[in-house]
Amino acid sequence: MDILGILNVTPDSFSDGGNWDSAERALARGRQLIADGATIVDVGGESTRPGASSIGAYEEWSRIQPVVEGLVSDDITVSVDTYHAATAERAIAAGAAIINDVTGGRIEPDIHHVVAGSDAHYVLQHSRGGPATTVETAVYHDIIADIADEMTAMIDVATAAGIDPARLILDPGLGFSKVGNQDWDVLKRFDELTDRLPGRWLIGHSRKRFLATAGLDRDHSTAIVSALLYGRAWGVRVHEPAMTAAALDIAGRIHD
Repeated sequence: MDILGILNVTPDSFSDGGNWDSAERALARGRQLIADGATIVDVGGESTRPGASSIGAYEEWSRIQPVVEGLVSDDITVSVDTYHAATAERAIAAGAAIINDVTGGRIEPDIHHVVAGSDAHYVLQHSRGGPATTVETAVYHDIIADIADEMTAMIDVATAAGIDPARLILDPGLGFSKVGNQDWDVLKRFDELTDRLPGRWLIGHSRKRFLATAGLDRDHSTAIVSALLYGRAWGVRVHEPAMTAAALDIAGRIHD
């Protein structure tokens, strides 16, 4: 299972905003993520936490450019967390291997054409609306059926734009248009979702609000959920890869 180490080069991300807001600190953190067990570093320049304000592609790229270029020069596999087509284009040119789009192309559909014209892989995440409408859009008839139907439509749009289905990575979007127990419901019924939509699945559960109800600190809860996903998901996206790497090692010893 791949471990995407989260590297937010932002002042306002929900968990670590401002921690890695200089190129030097961000590069050091990216290298540490790999040393701690991450296989990929996922670099973000714009917060997508509920209520966050959007920024333009120019500001986003100015934040992450030296980080992406520095990590790539270290032969580290880089994913870039963006929904801006212009940022995706620059990131791919700089050597990013994955574009992680939390909107699935809803906001800037041109991002599909950018990815289609490259060798990059594309994380297509389920979401509705934007950071300001998480609560209002979290209404489902059947959460798994609805996510599957909506993602099927999103996949059709992405592949029609030329993205090879083999380069798609699917993400159910925990915390995006999901509130209360809905994130737990998605995890509980994850196998139903993968049966409906076979493929590579990425789970981004790290430190999210729903984990606070488990009674542990969020990093420990993150690692436990990661272990429970062993052999079922392609990858997990986490803030502290050392805990998750250890948990996955234990899971592998049991299941392999």
